[in-house]
Amino acid sequence: MILNHVSVGVRNIESAVNFYDAVFETLSINRTHLIEGVAAAYGTNFEFWVGLPSEGYASNGNGTHIAFNACNQEAVDNFYAIAVKLGAICEGKPGLRPEYGESYYAAFVRDLDGNKIEAVSM
Repeated sequence: MILNHVSVGVRNIESAVNFYDAVFETLSINRTHLIEGVAAAYGTNFEFWVGLPSEGYASNGNGTHIAFNACNQEAVDNFYAIAVKLGAICEGKPGLRPEYGESYYAAFVRDLDGNKIEAVSM
């Protein structure tokens, strides 16, 4: 594995933790760290962090997104439904994406801070 972790900036750590706790539950991803008022991490082996940027403002990268594995299409559907219910913006409803592979089933959303995330089952 070439990556250790990925971090995205957020404006409010409490809101981000509430969002990601619920969304990641659909993918069986657990929170592993919490630095109160500063940052939180999810996953093992490879970690996904959300936190207040040291630069003082949160922004997202144009063309950047992070994909998380889902165990099946139902998990992708649940990921999408919970994310949108909690205020995420749709960037691609759940469905097959044959341009990426015959069985590539995914959904894309922007979190509360505009970070683009994906759940994918293959």
